[in-house]
Amino acid sequence: MKESQPSAIYLKDYTAPPFLIDKTELSFDLDESTTVVTSRLHMRRNPVFGASTVPLVLDGGPDVKLIGVAMDDYELPQEEYRVVDDQLIITATADSFVLTCETLIEPQNNTRLEGLYRSSSMFCTQCEAEGFRHITYYLDRPDVMSVFTTTIIADETRYPVMLSNGNEVERGKTDEGKTVVVWHDPFPKPAYLFALVAGDLAVKNDVFITQSQREVTLQIFTESHNIDKVDYAMEALKRSMRWDEETYGREYDLDIFMIVAVDDFNMGAMENKGLNIFNSSCLLASPETTTDDAYLRVEAIVAHEYFHNWSGNRVTCRDWFQLSLKEGFTVFRDQTFSADMHSATVKRVEDVSFLRTAQFAEDAGPMAHPVRPASFIEISNFYTLTVYEKGAEIVRMIHTLLGEEKFRAGSDLYFDRHDGQAVTCDDFVAAMQDASGVDLSQFKRWYSQAGTPKLSVTDAFDQALGKYCVTIKQDTPATPGQPTKLPLHIPVRIGLLDANGQSLSSSLDGATSEEHVLHLTDAEQSFEFTGLATRPVPSLLRGFSAPVKLDYNYSSQDLLLLMSSDSDGFNRWSAAQQLAVNELSQLITQAIKGETLAIESQLVHGFKALLADASLDPAMVALVLTLPNQAYLSEISTPIYPAEIKQARVYLKTLLAEALSADFERIYQQHRVTEEYQAVAEDIAHRSLKNVALSYWAEASSERAQQAVFEQFSTADNMTDQFAALSIAVHSQHNQAADMLAAFYEQWKTEPLVVNKWLMLSASQDNANALSIVKGLMAHPAFDLKNPNKVRSVLGGFGQNVAGFHKEDGSGYQFLADQIIVLNKRNPQIASRLCTPLTRWKKLKPELSAKMKSELERILAEDLSKDVYEVITKSLA
Repeated sequence: MKESQPSAIYLKDYTAPPFLIDKTELSFDLDESTTVVTSRLHMRRNPVFGASTVPLVLDGGPDVKLIGVAMDDYELPQEEYRVVDDQLIITATADSFVLTCETLIEPQNNTRLEGLYRSSSMFCTQCEAEGFRHITYYLDRPDVMSVFTTTIIADETRYPVMLSNGNEVERGKTDEGKTVVVWHDPFPKPAYLFALVAGDLAVKNDVFITQSQREVTLQIFTESHNIDKVDYAMEALKRSMRWDEETYGREYDLDIFMIVAVDDFNMGAMENKGLNIFNSSCLLASPETTTDDAYLRVEAIVAHEYFHNWSGNRVTCRDWFQLSLKEGFTVFRDQTFSADMHSATVKRVEDVSFLRTAQFAEDAGPMAHPVRPASFIEISNFYTLTVYEKGAEIVRMIHTLLGEEKFRAGSDLYFDRHDGQAVTCDDFVAAMQDASGVDLSQFKRWYSQAGTPKLSVTDAFDQALGKYCVTIKQDTPATPGQPTKLPLHIPVRIGLLDANGQSLSSSLDGATSEEHVLHLTDAEQSFEFTGLATRPVPSLLRGFSAPVKLDYNYSSQDLLLLMSSDSDGFNRWSAAQQLAVNELSQLITQAIKGETLAIESQLVHGFKALLADASLDPAMVALVLTLPNQAYLSEISTPIYPAEIKQARVYLKTLLAEALSADFERIYQQHRVTEEYQAVAEDIAHRSLKNVALSYWAEASSERAQQAVFEQFSTADNMTDQFAALSIAVHSQHNQAADMLAAFYEQWKTEPLVVNKWLMLSASQDNANALSIVKGLMAHPAFDLKNPNKVRSVLGGFGQNVAGFHKEDGSGYQFLADQIIVLNKRNPQIASRLCTPLTRWKKLKPELSAKMKSELERILAEDLSKDVYEVITKSLA
């Protein structure tokens, strides 16, 4: 552990920048060993800052070597500036001036993958959040917006493609024969949106005609062997552009929009103005190498990054505490886009399932923080599910409270009012409030309060008066730094059903409808529905109208009724999940006590009825049939007994499989898609249900099912079916699983993205040899510690491996800690994210908790990056 540890940065300490940069002129002389960067910054003192004697302080990095500094072409002697803690400090400045800095960097040695670095044979950048300071000295903060002109100088035989933000405005040659390309972006932006790419790349070209009839050139660049995998991404881009015009009235503003696929990338993708840079795994797609889920992910991420052009680029965040201003809003936008492109219900279920499993766990853990954090040590640690996913839920609640028309008016006002500005979450809410007339002052607490609220619901029915009263209590548990919570404004969407599952009309506050939105604003509040002849079954929190935990004493019969009859598709799924959780909870308790597992499952009856109803959406049926996963059951358990949770899940799935074996076989046969593969909603739905049915059928000790798994693996003409069969074989202990894994690798060893899937599946093999298997994978030629995707595949897969990761002797925790210590020095961002499984130590059963804690303490004893130090210290607090 370092003697001097990093300190926190606080939102309350925000001050405006003392200087502004009106124009940024950059020159990159790219070379194989070193790159020389020359910056000319047209600067002036910020008139709103006040004091005129404040020195100029520019951010740099330990990997940036300063060659020279000049002010208005006067070269400063060394006594007129100094470099302290990676910052360039100049005491004497004029009110306006041009500062020229020449710096030297070595991109090929940049393992952090921040700033300018090499991926394979290409140069590329990643500057969000604070990567630009690893390129040159700059005011590296989002509220300093500048017009960029970028000159790239390189050997065109090595780097025929040279790209940056904006439009290409000039091309020529140096006296030495190098090619010079100049790019100009007319829209002011902060440095985190800067991008540069240079390499030998293939390109896919297309055009898009905007609503005002402008022609925009579209280009997607990849290494030549991958260019045949970008057609789907291109079509997704055009769908996104059209949807943003139609839904938000936002038209693209440059003459060209470019995307580049990069193999080595810490994140999924980056929305740099006019030049998006993507992790290859989030862009490339073909039927042979890409699953249905990955196709949908490509479409969603392409949309997300494009939508940032307005919600993030044209209007950006004032400081990094406001990160959800752009990310939460844009996630909401990409979620609604995907819902419009496919099934809205299925999309909502998938999003909420992820939120309830992963983000709720974050809210309940040591890294819990508000959507707008009050402080941080390393901003990279706050690219979290809370900021993104919960942030999107906050925007969704505003949409629910305002309605479609007023929400659109609010977004129009927000974009028009703040175009070209760096603003705050409060500015976004103010625009929504001003455009709609809806008071959102209490609602803003969602941005500043951490934790997941719990709604406790009770009800009473007066038969004589036909009145049904629902009482809701809200409580948000204490989180680090926030011991007490204020009541939130929570929209609760509710419907009422009769004993036959029919929707009931009722009156609430003079409004009669089959569905109401309750405005919960107090710690406890009652709502009275009238006009009812019989006691209803409440369908609560329809569409998951707020990111909360719900406690209502549903009977098994109530849940079966909702599961089979509710008009709200989300609540049909939620009822099935709750019924499964109730049964699994009984089984987990039995397992913890060492008892023989036994239960009379109501799910058998519910699933049988579901499988018999041919009118239902197959994709929805597949989701309802899927049992709560290990991660979700762990999130709702205190303490966590990993092996016992796994034992209960295996038992219940096997029970259902054996009871409904014939039904699953029938569904498997009925939903086989025989036509040529297409990534369209109808075919995706049939494949989804077919493969879920096969996963159950394979658990039923049926030789026919075992053969069906092997045949599907061997004959599939698409990755969805082949990988589904392989996964089923691995997780159902199929007698040919090892041979199938080996054959899969041999077939796809030249396709890195497919190999990553093989690595993750291999690492997740849940058996006694799990740890030795993972160690073998890290020594495999297909593994590369420098590649974040491969690290996430192996160590992420291992983190899901109950037998390997949660070994009773603690060796699984020790192994992960060893890898974190190594990666801490190479790539701190990836290292800090790998810490997450270890941060759950307080919830584990005592025998495991102590072993996990000791590994956290061992990591803390190392010389840690800010990224890892923050996660470990908060986990141990």
